[in-house]
Amino acid sequence: MPELPEVETARRSFAERIRGAQVLAVRRGKPLRWPLGIEPTALVGQQVGEVSRRGKYLWLPLTEGGLLMHLGMSGSLAFSRQPEEPGAHDHFDLVTSAGTLRLADPRRFGAVVWSSAMDADPAARLLGSLGLEPFDEAFDGDYLHRALRGRRVAIKQALLAGDIVVGAGNIYACEALFEAGIDPRTRAGALSRPRCVRLALAIRCILGQALTLGGATLRDFRDAHGMAGQFQLHAKVYGRVGEPCVVCGSTLRRIVQGQRSTFFCPRCQRR
Repeated sequence: MPELPEVETARRSFAERIRGAQVLAVRRGKPLRWPLGIEPTALVGQQVGEVSRRGKYLWLPLTEGGLLMHLGMSGSLAFSRQPEEPGAHDHFDLVTSAGTLRLADPRRFGAVVWSSAMDADPAARLLGSLGLEPFDEAFDGDYLHRALRGRRVAIKQALLAGDIVVGAGNIYACEALFEAGIDPRTRAGALSRPRCVRLALAIRCILGQALTLGGATLRDFRDAHGMAGQFQLHAKVYGRVGEPCVVCGSTLRRIVQGQRSTFFCPRCQRR
């Protein structure tokens, strides 16, 4: 699933090129997760503003309202002046004077939804439960310690929920917990303030590294230039079950938490 680094990488790959462009046409393929919410012809003639990101959502402001985009489980964006004919998995084209922004999504869990503003429904409803951005100054160890207080779920599950901090998806949560030396099965509310400080710093560090490397490509992700991410090549625990830990040499383990694979070092990461 494209996570914060992948979505931000995609945004950076087309945002400058589409800013100020005029919408010429809208093409829709098979239905996506949610309806567009406006007649496509109503978008024609509008101008695209500065594309922003909130969590794993992209906001494309238009002259009137804007489009909230989500890549779902397997979506990707491509931006081209002369795109190829739409394929079976190409479900949305925003044709502009600068080029065509195309959403491809084999599983169709992605979405493009019109909203009159980011703070109005449906955008406000979709964004309302999101936690802090990991690079927000307010996201630190004290905040994390307060937010986790009383939570009985495992810390890995608490991070994936997205209501405390956005962007710590499966691969990045595994890597951040390894960097912080925390067993992913640890009860979230049991983490001390010093461990929360280490974890907050680790989350920020891992996501920053992922942004530098263009995100992770495990299956489908490409940016709007068609480039794959490289973070997975630098992962220390994710996907390395049975291999030696890069720190202590112990055999890395894999468990399943909430139907997601978790990778960790049983010696370096303590409860």
